Amino acid sequence: MPMVSQQAQQPGVAERPPRLGPRPLPLHLMAAGLTWAASRNGLPLWNSGSLPWKGELVARAAALRENLNGTDLTVFAEAVENEVTGRLAALAAGIEAYRHHPYHRDLADPPAIWQEGSCRLLDYGALPEARSGGAAVLVVPSLINRAYVLDLTAERSLLRWLARQGLRPLLLDWGRPGAEERGFTLTDYIAGRLERALDALREDAKARDRVPPVVLGYCMGGLLALGLALRRQADLGGLVLLATPWDFHAENAPHSRMAAASLPLVAPLMEVAGEMPVDLLQALFSSLDPHLVVRKFLAFGRLDPTSRKAQDFVALEDWLNDGVPLAAPVARECLGQWYGENTTAKGRWRLAGTVVDPARLALPTLCVVPAQDRIVPPASASALAAAIPGAERITPAVGHIGMVVSAQAEKAVWQSLLTWISARSGPAR
Repeated sequence: MPMVSQQAQQPGVAERPPRLGPRPLPLHLMAAGLTWAASRNGLPLWNSGSLPWKGELVARAAALRENLNGTDLTVFAEAVENEVTGRLAALAAGIEAYRHHPYHRDLADPPAIWQEGSCRLLDYGALPEARSGGAAVLVVPSLINRAYVLDLTAERSLLRWLARQGLRPLLLDWGRPGAEERGFTLTDYIAGRLERALDALREDAKARDRVPPVVLGYCMGGLLALGLALRRQADLGGLVLLATPWDFHAENAPHSRMAAASLPLVAPLMEVAGEMPVDLLQALFSSLDPHLVVRKFLAFGRLDPTSRKAQDFVALEDWLNDGVPLAAPVARECLGQWYGENTTAKGRWRLAGTVVDPARLALPTLCVVPAQDRIVPPASASALAAAIPGAERITPAVGHIGMVVSAQAEKAVWQSLLTWISARSGPAR
């Protein structure tokens, strides 16, 4: 049975416009086209024997020339041309299959117990399937990607799963920066919006006679959660950090510095718009592996579009392409200070004038460091775990996004989160 959304199955519903992704589309098409065209353009040098090879390619090039010994080079050139055009056609087919796939996310948000500006605090404990009685968990996502990666589909939702186990997750949905938020710094978000969301949760929890909430931060949201925890330790029962970076120069310092070097190039745009655009943020992420998107969409084009695997792919890609801009002051802090100067690991990141020092944290803390993370290198997240006194650490064999949406996530990560949070906040009833 095709795994499509209810809205896509209803007769008479207008077809949604095609998707814009994978974003930024011109960048991904250019990366594929230039790479594959290089094979065709290198043929004259190959024919003359003057094409330079590096490292392990020397032996492979010699083996290829040996295999082609006696072959008409015109035939070889035609084969290269066919391979290039075939790959381009397959990539285009994969992208078109994605852009017109019938699946669309149709999960309704739970009710909000607090809202200010673009921010909402969504109560997953109020869902019909939720079991009551467990501790509240204030969930803090990144400011860059949309918060619903933690509630991607009914079957791939960390928040709904925790609610069914008896905890009460409350998701801080940052929303898209509006006129007010475009002027925000990290201090405005953490010491302002995030603290007031915690206050609203504590007032609500008093009426329910609950234990202090645990705060859980994911990726960049982990740094925001850490800042909150250091300011409000007496009001929290624990801290959970999922794939949270700390040493931004661990494993890939050149890439971090390159991201910081982009700031002067986009400064005029940010001054006018007040924000760093989504496509530019996506381009920075893509620079970690410029051909990742190409490989993904070549593989997607070979899938049965009615399969569950195809639907899961589309759901995740829709989220990846549904990012929000970053307020310009926050972009300058994150890229210039975190990535460029590594102020976090060097003890120079300040929040409301005070250095963010993990050594001052006295809360029970769990750090989840995905062993296969390519976005936040394990060494970066491990540096934070080492800096927090008494912090526990687990290293599941999953990736950065896989820890919250993959088929392995429940067994590899979610169960551990439930056990740890329940042990420190009282068992769910």
